[in-house]
Amino acid sequence: MTNSHNALCVLHAVFCGWLVSAAAPALAQCPEPDPSAAIAAQWRARQPVHGLPPLTLAAAACVRERLVGILQTDRGRVAGYKAALTNPALQKRFGADSPVRGTLLSRMLVMESAFPVNVNYGARPVIEADLLVEVGDDAINEARTPLQALAGLSRVMPFIELADLVMADGETVNAAVITAINAGARSGIFGQGITVEPTARFADALRDMRVIMTDDKGNELANAPGSAILGHPLNAVLWLIDDIRRSGGRLRVGDRLSLGSFSAPLAPRPAMRVKVRYAGLPGDPQINVRFK
Repeated sequence: MTNSHNALCVLHAVFCGWLVSAAAPALAQCPEPDPSAAIAAQWRARQPVHGLPPLTLAAAACVRERLVGILQTDRGRVAGYKAALTNPALQKRFGADSPVRGTLLSRMLVMESAFPVNVNYGARPVIEADLLVEVGDDAINEARTPLQALAGLSRVMPFIELADLVMADGETVNAAVITAINAGARSGIFGQGITVEPTARFADALRDMRVIMTDDKGNELANAPGSAILGHPLNAVLWLIDDIRRSGGRLRVGDRLSLGSFSAPLAPRPAMRVKVRYAGLPGDPQINVRFK
């Protein structure tokens, strides 16, 4: 990438900041032929992807950045990032020794409403109880401890991720593949949330809360502690800071971070209603979604 291209990206960071921050170091590792355009076409058509070639993690990161660049034309600017494989059991299942990162675009994030969600919103749709946090201070990029990370956040928001596994049944799925498909980012429903208190007590509440997913009959679909994510949800924030830094980027005020799943992926069904409650956070916030 030329110096003049870098300068142009700096001037237009709102539109192409992703290219400066994350894609540049990975471009030398891009695979040939490049599958990103084909993945994007299938993603938009909500059709499963077949025949993805074997990829290294570096090559997969390049595919991810190119895929995100294509999707930005109709899914909006970069709005934040997601950490996937933040649960040790999922890491073992997919042969990973750390989480992987995806990019969230502005039109992927939808405020909770009474309108139902199409059950076929993706190629292989799955829902997950997640948590969304919002960056409130640029100093978060220097955070090295959970409390320092908490001080750089402004809000914690209930979040049901509407993820998309994308890959067809029978296809190899490992950490590199999950990276290449942008960590399954498709959409998500978020609530108003609560204001962060930068205190040890608030940090402990995040770690010790119970994230409980139920259906419309009150049947429990999932129940996990905050510590199910890397021992503490704020560790996912620290991991994202470090991973983005190693790619040459920084978090920005207003970025929203999806910290990972507290539940096993669950396929939505027509007329299904799901509630996720965060018992132990101030006010026990909750969020609801229904499908048609």
